[in-house]
Amino acid sequence: MDFINEIVELNENKVNEMVKERLQKNENPLNIMNDVREAMKIIGDKFSSKEYFLPELIMSGEILTQIVETLGPKLKETQKGGEKKGKVLLGTVFGDIHDIGKDVVKFMLDANGFEVMDLGVDVPADKFISSLKEFKPKVLALSGFLTLAYDSMKEIIEKLKAADLRDGVKIMIGGGTVDERIVDFVGADAYGESAVDAVNLATKWTEV
Repeated sequence: MDFINEIVELNENKVNEMVKERLQKNENPLNIMNDVREAMKIIGDKFSSKEYFLPELIMSGEILTQIVETLGPKLKETQKGGEKKGKVLLGTVFGDIHDIGKDVVKFMLDANGFEVMDLGVDVPADKFISSLKEFKPKVLALSGFLTLAYDSMKEIIEKLKAADLRDGVKIMIGGGTVDERIVDFVGADAYGESAVDAVNLATKWTEV
């Protein structure tokens, strides 16, 4: 719990120290990532309740980037080599500029052998459609932290249907307060609470 608190309190040096200590004890890096996810959820809640503001959010993103860089080699070691499992198209939807969760998902998918095209943040629906046609992924991952992102997700999926592309791709959503109701609202296939969920869904869908 101390580790989670240190992240929430944005104690950058202490967090980096603790990550290295845990790795030296040969702890599974996925356990560390689970704690990071828990901390990021608390930070997200603090942002929503206006206890934290944009500077804190940016700072937490920097801390997260450092953790991911430190864990990177270890996470890759836990994965088997070999050919790519499948393609995933990823992006934060129009109207939302949060990239923390998206970047972690991208990193974890990459570490688990997927070929990922990351469109970045604030991505309009048409950009998702054109990229889907070119890249031809089996999985589309839509990220959104703000509630206004749900309308953007819905618009993307409606446009996929109109272009006869919906049946050819599995769609996962994630971020903020996404749950089963939002999956139904936007017309996605599933949601992931964490980057590990995203990997599990992508694995299941690309093995079919």
